[in-house]
Amino acid sequence: MEIERIQLQQHGDAAGMLVALEEERNVPFVIRRVYYIFGTKDAVHRGRHAHRYLHQLAVAVRGSVTFLLDDGSGPVEVVLDNPSQGLLLGRMVWRELYDFSEDCVLMVLADQLYDRSDYITDYDDFLREVAGSVYPEDMAACLGR
Repeated sequence: MEIERIQLQQHGDAAGMLVALEEERNVPFVIRRVYYIFGTKDAVHRGRHAHRYLHQLAVAVRGSVTFLLDDGSGPVEVVLDNPSQGLLLGRMVWRELYDFSEDCVLMVLADQLYDRSDYITDYDDFLREVAGSVYPEDMAACLGR
């Protein structure tokens, strides 16, 4: 699995730092939704899903978090702990988030609005779908299945 990190340009001086996120410049898609996760308790796992169509850019604005990612070829761990680096999450990538530092603030930019039907929440279903043995309903209709 190829992990795509995006180095975000930092601007600053002795007074502090700034990172700008701009759609289709350093964020490779139109930004339709932004959310952030914070106050995650010790030993909590979040995520545990994949998206059929959604693309996201995750940035640990503060602290650190570990991602377990799988595109069907096997899991890979990635640690986000630098506010000037983003992790690009494409479609059909299973993600699980854990090992949140106590001060972690994880910001996520997405190219779509929230749509519950875009989620795959069962790992075995994800593996079948990513392998092509199961199609999303709209794709199945297009393919005559």
